Amino acid sequence: MSYIAPMIPENAPFDAAQRAWLNGFLAGLLSPGDGSGGASGAPGQIGDATMAGRAADEPEDFPWHDPTLELEARLALAAGKPLERRLMAAMAQLDCGQCGYLCQTYAEAIARGAETSLTRCVPGGRATSRMLKELFAAPPTAVIAAAPAAPPESAADAPTHFVARLEAATRLNRDGSEKDIRHVVFRTAETGIGYEVGDSFGVHAANAAEEVNAIIARLGAREDDAIDCPDGSRRSLREALTLACDIGRPSDAAIEVLASRAPDHNDSERLQALAEGYPGAGPEGADLLELLDTFPSARPPAQELVLALDTLQPRLYSIASSPKMKADEVHLTVARVRYQQRGRLRKGIASSYLTERVSPGAEVEVFVRPSHGFRLPQENDAPIIMIGPGTGIAPFRAFLQERRAIGARGRNWLFFGDQRREFDFLYQQELESYVADGLLSRLDTAFSRDQAEKLYVQHRMREQAATLWAWLQDGASIYVCGDAQRMAKDVDAALAWIIAKKGAMPLAAAKAYLAELTRARRYQRDVY
Repeated sequence: MSYIAPMIPENAPFDAAQRAWLNGFLAGLLSPGDGSGGASGAPGQIGDATMAGRAADEPEDFPWHDPTLELEARLALAAGKPLERRLMAAMAQLDCGQCGYLCQTYAEAIARGAETSLTRCVPGGRATSRMLKELFAAPPTAVIAAAPAAPPESAADAPTHFVARLEAATRLNRDGSEKDIRHVVFRTAETGIGYEVGDSFGVHAANAAEEVNAIIARLGAREDDAIDCPDGSRRSLREALTLACDIGRPSDAAIEVLASRAPDHNDSERLQALAEGYPGAGPEGADLLELLDTFPSARPPAQELVLALDTLQPRLYSIASSPKMKADEVHLTVARVRYQQRGRLRKGIASSYLTERVSPGAEVEVFVRPSHGFRLPQENDAPIIMIGPGTGIAPFRAFLQERRAIGARGRNWLFFGDQRREFDFLYQQELESYVADGLLSRLDTAFSRDQAEKLYVQHRMREQAATLWAWLQDGASIYVCGDAQRMAKDVDAALAWIIAKKGAMPLAAAKAYLAELTRARRYQRDVY
């Protein structure tokens, strides 16, 4: 039997907080409560029933479309739904566009057979691709098909690619920091690139030459051999491994090729187990070079291996500038990724490309990925609350530049955090000047290692609970940018706590209030 939580109509004589409280109360009161993933306290959500009773023009809820939820939790929310919705729940939920789709449209393309690759979800990685395989292998669930979903705000069509000149990659941290964050500037005057604040900038990076050389040597292949690539191009082996293949995260298909070509029985069995996801079968998170070193008997023909690898995908960065302030430039805030893994220095492909392997003046292939729901309010006098620790500051620097350029009168409040104020206060001089001249109404910082007990942005939010609640009552929109699995979860929990405490409502109603804010586009997240 279907269950749809009732909702208080918009024209009822209640304000937003009262309506949210009542929606949450009714959802909790009337929920079947059988513990099987039925209706939750969020208004309008549907439990494990089919969607037969949904009106054709009623927007469909996707309760699993939340990047802060674990994969298992997302799949539980999609249990009993049509295949395309369960496939969608297996995606990373970031709508990042690296796959060439949105999460919903990628899942729908797979379900109807228009897309055959199950490894395009870069942030979801191997966990997503393996779950997609499992969902296809499982017996079909007898459900009534969902009503056709409304098309996304803008289709994730292939973007127009440009060649832009790298101007600089200046370090933002001071000496003594454990991090290396760069302010990256691209010159775009001659490209015709257009963008809006909230958009992302795609960078086509190349794999490091030393790793490519090592792989070619391990394979005993010739670098100038012509090779068919997974993206449909034909290149030399060197170019294929440099520009067209993901060698950092070998696909399950590539690992199976290694297994099939390993005459050593132990190597073959372990590689096959690794491809099938058995824990402990091989080195966790190994790149292609490490697999070749760990399993020395696995030496497939280069052509066979290359075609089994995934296509090297571009890296997306939140744009940290406004075109109204910097018409001929695009600014990024890039963390240079370097870490030791099993005695070998590993580097982020795109971050090392931008900060080490490309010199100022070099041309880089780039594109703009329009935002799908991370935009400033249309009302220039609306207040905004921005929560962006670390590199999450990037879009909010752009927001502030934009609001200054258009003369927006709305109040602006920023929560920023990092490790140490002395070394890691990114854009400190710029942000403090915004406070001094009134563009930033409030700037609350949290530097986790400046005291014995760790302090994060969610702690500052709780300290300012009364003021934050007052801003929400005044119509403020909330924006969050940064890590999805930790920071965004903690911020979401802090917001629910603040709303419950200061709004004098149960926690379930506070979560319903947040859901209302999301529907009204007053709670937006750009998380990764």
